Amino acid sequence: MQKDIFDRIISFLLGASWAIVFFGALLTFKIFSVLGLGFSFFITISFVLVSLFLILALDAFSINRQKLVEIKKQTKLLEKIYSKHTK
Repeated sequence: MQKDIFDRIISFLLGASWAIVFFGALLTFKIFSVLGLGFSFFITISFVLVSLFLILALDAFSINRQKLVEIKKQTKLLEKIYSKHTK
């Protein structure tokens, strides 16, 4: 199946987002570790949760795009069937 530019952009953004989550969590923990282990752990978990929410939003865009493509295919098929039966 050939991917269009929208699908490629979403796939790239999903991969980049996962990399940002992993490296961002490590960097966030290291930056805030001077303020205490508990605080740095809390900030890191907060960063990961917000990042995962954004990843879910990107995934929702991808799923809705796939749903739109399938609905367009079904609409064309139904229009063919309708045109055959109305003649």
